[in-house]
Parts: sequence; C-alpha cells; structure tokens
Amino acid sequence: MEAINLRKQNQHKEKAIAYFQKIWANDNSKAVYEDCISRSLVTKNPLPVWYLLMDGEEIAGCAGLIPNDFISAMDLMPWLVALYIEEEHRGKNYAALLIEAAKKDAVAADFTKLYVATDLIGYYEKFSFRHIGEGYHPWGESSRIYECEVLPNWLSGTLKVVGEVVEGMFG
Repeated sequence: MEAINLRKQNQHKEKAIAYFQKIWANDNSKAVYEDCISRSLVTKNPLPVWYLLMDGEEIAGCAGLIPNDFISAMDLMPWLVALYIEEEHRGKNYAALLIEAAKKDAVAADFTKLYVATDLIGYYEKFSFRHIGEGYHPWGESSRIYECEVLPNWLSGTLKVVGEVVEGMFG
C-alpha cells in the first residue's frame, strides 16, 4: 500500500478525478474536483495537493491538502480534506499513510500545523490531532476543528534530544 502525491505521479490524474468525484461529489460539484485537481498539477503554489492510496494499480483511498475546507476559520491553513479509505481496507491504519504524506507536504510548504474539520470524535486524535473549536460552513452546518503540530524532521529530532537531556537531568 502506497500513498502517492498526484503532483509527483500525475499519470493518475484522470483516474484520481473520477475517484474523487465518485466518493465526494454530486452532479453539481463534479467540476470542482476536476478543476481543482487539474490546477494543482500545474500551479507553482504549494497548495493544493491531492493524494491517492494505491494498492498496486487499484485505488484504496484518497485525501487532499488545501488552503481552506469551506469553513469560517479562514485564518487557519492548510487543511487535510477528503480523507477516505475503501471499506475493505479499513481498520489497517492505512489512513496514516495519507495523513503522513499530507504532514510532510505541509512541512515542505513551511507550515507548522495541519487542520481538519470533521464531525468525528476520537478518530483524528489517533493521529495526534487535538480539538481546538468549532467552525461554520457556508451551507449552515458546523464542524469540529482539529489541529496537529507538524514539525520538520530536524526540529523533531532536536526536540527529542532536548527531552532526553532534560529527563536525564531531572528525571
């Protein structure tokens, strides 16, 4: 099982568009995914980025990393969106592959946090997200907002060493 970044493996563009449309779109919103995914492959901006979870040549899931998830908290970015794992692949922690890919790309784009808007309670906490409040959608609904620290590898390693030194001194 492998999480692929469509910018790096754009030969999957048409298959990805069809998959995101099948999972997330209705007849009125199919153009949103086609346009957004197509534009993401040619932009010089770090966002958006779209991912497929591949099981060989078969798609097993998807996710996106975008500037805003149609939510009122527009001061927060980037957002993990459209996370989906096919039913037969659930319960095997494959979502972690997509989330980690999004975290790495968030770090590469100089972000220090990653956000998700969801109604799920107890799921994203497994991936180090914490609930920080509520956000409101243009269609009148609200969602819980979760935040996760994303640190560059060098800083993560530095913090681990500092923690070990402090523990050695006082622990």
